[in-house]
Amino acid sequence: MGVTRQKHAKKIMGFYKHNFQFREPFQVLLDGTFCQAALRNKIQIREQLPGYLGGATQLCTTRCVIKELESLGKALYGAKLIAQRFQVRSCSHHKNPVSGSTCLLSMIEDGNPHHFFIATQDQELSNKVKRKPGIPLLFIIQNTMVLDKPSPKSLAFVQKLQTNQLVPEYQKQSIVELKEKEGLVKQEGVKRRKRKRAGGPNPLSCLKKKKKKTQEGQEPSAEKKKRRKRKRNRVKAEAIQSVQKNEGE
Repeated sequence: MGVTRQKHAKKIMGFYKHNFQFREPFQVLLDGTFCQAALRNKIQIREQLPGYLGGATQLCTTRCVIKELESLGKALYGAKLIAQRFQVRSCSHHKNPVSGSTCLLSMIEDGNPHHFFIATQDQELSNKVKRKPGIPLLFIIQNTMVLDKPSPKSLAFVQKLQTNQLVPEYQKQSIVELKEKEGLVKQEGVKRRKRKRAGGPNPLSCLKKKKKKTQEGQEPSAEKKKRRKRKRNRVKAEAIQSVQKNEGE
């Protein structure tokens, strides 16, 4: 029975570690009802819980829980002594203490950023915790601590995550900070220069160059015409001179 119970807890812890980033030391918030049940069933919370959860734990409570136990008198004196041994986490009810259940619910608001477990025997508080995704719930049955299976709300939340339909609140800020660190966030007023893509040669440069007509090719024919003209003029001049000579004789 002990081995089966341990495997059950290990499987559930794997779910919260993988999907909600729970890490050691696991922080467990306890209320007065859990402390009273542990006292009545002779459970050594500090010694037994780390082995059950499979890692180091930090047991903690709030001032509101201790105040509530003090107000209930001698009946819960032993539970008060147990709660006072745990670390006291700061809550927002310093001046006006509230009930232990109300205080613990306030500690897991905004997506449970501190990754608290809730340990309680209060059924009403347990039902409210189950309506919030990612909150592990501990309770005591037959002198044994039990880690409750993930609630339908947690399972639905994980299914949406796997289909990329939403991002947990506690991860959004981390994603933004990581993008800023890597320089992936666009800065206002700064335009990114476009890189020139490497391309092939200019098609115009591949065209064959046309041969230009030079005057050198025209010079021979022009010279010929000039020579012919000079020759004709010379022939005419010789003919005229010959005629004039004959007339003089």
